[in-house]
Amino acid sequence: MTVTLRLVLGDQLSETIASLRGIDAANDVVLMAEVKAEGTYVPHHPQKLVFFLAAMRCFAQSLRSRGIRVRYVTLDDAQNTHTLIGEVRRAVHEEKPRRVLATWPGEWRVLDMLTKLKASLHIPFDLLEDDRYFCSLPQFREWAGNRKQLRMEYFYREMRQKTGLLMRGVKTPDGGRWNFDASNREPFAGGPLALPEAPRAHHKANTAEAVETVKEAVARHFPNHFGSIEDFRWAVDREGALRALDHFISDRLPEFGRYQDAMVTGSDTMFHSLLSPYLNVGLLGPEEVCRAAESAYRDGRAPIESVEGFIRQILGWREYVRGIYWLFMPDYAKHNFFHARRRLPDFYWDETKTEMACLRECIGATRRNAYAHHIQRLMVTGNFALLSGVHVKEVTDWYLSVYADAVEWVELPNTLGMSLFADGGLMASKPYAAGGRYIDKMSDYCTNCRYRPDRRTGENACPFTMLYWDFMIRNSGQLAMIARLKPILAQIKTMSLATRAEIQSQAQEFLDRVAPVMKSG
Repeated sequence: MTVTLRLVLGDQLSETIASLRGIDAANDVVLMAEVKAEGTYVPHHPQKLVFFLAAMRCFAQSLRSRGIRVRYVTLDDAQNTHTLIGEVRRAVHEEKPRRVLATWPGEWRVLDMLTKLKASLHIPFDLLEDDRYFCSLPQFREWAGNRKQLRMEYFYREMRQKTGLLMRGVKTPDGGRWNFDASNREPFAGGPLALPEAPRAHHKANTAEAVETVKEAVARHFPNHFGSIEDFRWAVDREGALRALDHFISDRLPEFGRYQDAMVTGSDTMFHSLLSPYLNVGLLGPEEVCRAAESAYRDGRAPIESVEGFIRQILGWREYVRGIYWLFMPDYAKHNFFHARRRLPDFYWDETKTEMACLRECIGATRRNAYAHHIQRLMVTGNFALLSGVHVKEVTDWYLSVYADAVEWVELPNTLGMSLFADGGLMASKPYAAGGRYIDKMSDYCTNCRYRPDRRTGENACPFTMLYWDFMIRNSGQLAMIARLKPILAQIKTMSLATRAEIQSQAQEFLDRVAPVMKSG
């Protein structure tokens, strides 16, 4: 008889995950399942599906090499129920375990399923804390307490002190400053510094075979999902993820900081790490990644600006958004501060349908790679959706669908709170709204675009610039509470009524064409 059935989800591919600790190889069985429902609740990018499923298969093989029995259900298994709950029930019926163990999942939707399953089983079901993070959920709740504002910067400083990362003693940060963000906003001007090529994983024979087998299965089961499957570059096992970490530390981290906000046509990845998918499925741990970056600074291989900026993304932002997600879900997903109600434009699914060079480039990169770096996501695709008043769920579903690193606990707060300001300022101190001038400053996208970033009305007016001013006019009542926007709102008051009317009229015509109002919601 099986003593314990141990459930491992697709984003829990760590051999130290709580549900695998103390495993008895002789009497326990690990359940891993590829279920179609998890690939279709949003139309996930084919590369995301290949990455998750191939990584799961490689992880199962790694467990088997340790003598652990793995009950692995593939998409093509004739008995596959194609739901997570169905596979757990089938395993309980056939394996007859005395108990079930699982680790806290990365989505409220899955937690709700597991909670209902737990209540219906006739054997004990233990749901364990996922302790792969720097900050536990109880610790985050304690930090949040009765604070009126949950600002990441304050959380980040406490996490630096708690972990000792980039610290001199208990209170003094390395370099004398907590934050070097002001040094990390340079546009890339070219010159002697060459942009690195996007890294490509070198798969072992058995790993490569797993990837190709999964590609075929994904093509059969999910034939119409957005995205190209051809140029698959991701590592899918622990060994490959460690190589990717080493590559970033040696080849990209030194220049990552100052160019982390820059965008260049034809460079899909710039100096970014591309480690977030490996972190989010468990092939890498956040502490080992942060310590590797810190070591590069201590050894003189990378400047403090780059290392601090990178560590802030993981120790600060990543931990913070996880805390926000679990503190406020499930109601958090319902926030819609600006009452946005337009449809997502068709060109988010087909970049050839827009003449805007910036959106073509960023959505095209997403199609090719299941990846775009954070400024492309925040200040191009996210910014456009914010300015256009696209319904929150339309946007969050798109982000969850198209990126290989999109697990809901990290995707939803970043999209809803950061990109769309839909939580009304719970996360961010102001909306990340910008016109075409910002994109022109931080990229070369505008060089060969038919639109002019300095024009807000007229035939060649940049839609970003036009929509920025329309957004500010349209939402001036709600934005008046934000001190940092008072100069912008004051500028609007100096505009003539005719100027404001022209901006709003052209914006309305444009939006009705590309993002019509939804009939309901």
